[in-house]
Amino acid sequence: MAGAELATLGAGCFWCVEAIFQSLDGVYKVESGYAGGTVMNPSYKEVCNGTTGHAEVVQVHFDPKVISFADILEVFWETHDPTTLNKQGADVGTQYRSAIFYHSEEQKRIAELAKSAADESGLWSSEIVTEISPFSNYFSAEGYHQNYYSSNSTQPYCSMVITPKLDKFKKRFREKLKQELK
Repeated sequence: MAGAELATLGAGCFWCVEAIFQSLDGVYKVESGYAGGTVMNPSYKEVCNGTTGHAEVVQVHFDPKVISFADILEVFWETHDPTTLNKQGADVGTQYRSAIFYHSEEQKRIAELAKSAADESGLWSSEIVTEISPFSNYFSAEGYHQNYYSSNSTQPYCSMVITPKLDKFKKRFREKLKQELK
């Protein structure tokens, strides 16, 4: 898509993050993958061992005429806990770290400003520990991880963890949802 932008974000389990960002108006593709590590073309099993340096991430392809990178980050901050180091809920390890992998100096600037504003917002009682790093070493996750929630919404993890998170997100960000989800 001409004029499209890309955001690469880590906010815990990529199944949860993917489901949220797929719901946003102006987002036309979300892909689960691994970024920021040192191992080339890692497998899910390798990443889960915590030895590759990769984080579970989503790549959000979006139309900046419909939704801005700043709006993407607003959703990012409010749909995970950016104050827990290497942990989201029951998922623990460096692969679950909160991270923004920026694709340009402008994204870096916006991410740093947004992080400061989020830290000062009072939404969390602890300091934000989100990593802001240059985009590097991205690898698409295995096919069975793509569109996971859409394909497995009745699976126990999905119904107990993702569905409540998605319901809360949809209430909070109703105005940013794709028309068919409003």
